[in-house]
Amino acid sequence: MIGFRAGRNHSVAKRSGKDPIRVGVIGYGASFNMGRAHLTQMKAAGMKPVAMAELLKDRREAAAADFPGIETYGSVAAMLKKSDVELLAIITEHYKHAALAVQCLKAGRHVVCEKPFAVTTAQCDAMIAAARKSKTLLSTYHNRHWDGCILQAMKTIRSGAIGEVVRVKAHMANYEQPADWWRSSKRISGGVLYDWGVHLLEYTLQIMNARITEVSGFAHRGFWAPKTAWKKDTVEDEGFAVVRFANGTFATLCISSMDAKPSPYWLEVTGTQGTYSFDYGRWELITPGKGETVTRSGKNPPDEGQRFYDNIAAHLMKGEKLVITPEYARRPVHILDLACASAAKGRTLKAKYG
Repeated sequence: MIGFRAGRNHSVAKRSGKDPIRVGVIGYGASFNMGRAHLTQMKAAGMKPVAMAELLKDRREAAAADFPGIETYGSVAAMLKKSDVELLAIITEHYKHAALAVQCLKAGRHVVCEKPFAVTTAQCDAMIAAARKSKTLLSTYHNRHWDGCILQAMKTIRSGAIGEVVRVKAHMANYEQPADWWRSSKRISGGVLYDWGVHLLEYTLQIMNARITEVSGFAHRGFWAPKTAWKKDTVEDEGFAVVRFANGTFATLCISSMDAKPSPYWLEVTGTQGTYSFDYGRWELITPGKGETVTRSGKNPPDEGQRFYDNIAAHLMKGEKLVITPEYARRPVHILDLACASAAKGRTLKAKYG
């Protein structure tokens, strides 16, 4: 496995029998067709789509068309009562993840949450406690753990090409009024740092193989709010976090919607012997030479995101070690939670979970 793993893992009994694991989804939203994407990847991993729950009738009809024979339900309670589904992927607004996960875990079902895992550390704790009590699998859909860009980055960094890692800088910015939808509501989404920030932090935590000690958060808000329907609930215009690790390294994260120099997401890793930077498509390695700086660049390899559900299936059927444990999934949420609280309090906050 790549990176630092914190906390103890609860045990999940290996599933008996050879029949495919029966899987389903909660939420079949139209925004990114994620319900279809999850069920398709589950099926590719040898599991069997059998059920889905969705409030909207047209989305239930879409699922029935995509997966003929699938059971469709208008509520999670009805699905848990009537269906023999074993594993559920929760694909809803961020603030609903925890309550739905606990409901399913208490009913003895395995759960995968879309990212971010939850909105607060306390929500993560409640989910982990419920999974331990019911001895069920709990994970979050960190399929980007296997993005080609981070796989290439880890290969290069582990080769010693930039020496000892000192700092990671993660950044994504534009100058654009937030759209009036749930991701623009702080209460629903968690804030500007949560959506793409959780992806960039997951990359960062693979690179920084060390315990988190403290987080400082900064935020600007109020510029876009008067222009949006969300008004006071609109996410921050910009969020910034500084994460300190026990080995002396540190990382920064910035997500902005008021930066006049727009940029897609990118990470820059500074080491004692060079700097490695990458975005989704390409990488660049800069190293000092004898009297000159050497710059190399290239294209990132393809993504291997299917490995997420391959690992979930292997964990349940064969007892293979789970890569994205709930304790691991809690780490980026803990950073985001601390960053928001730090910004509100105006001071650095100690980490509870490393």
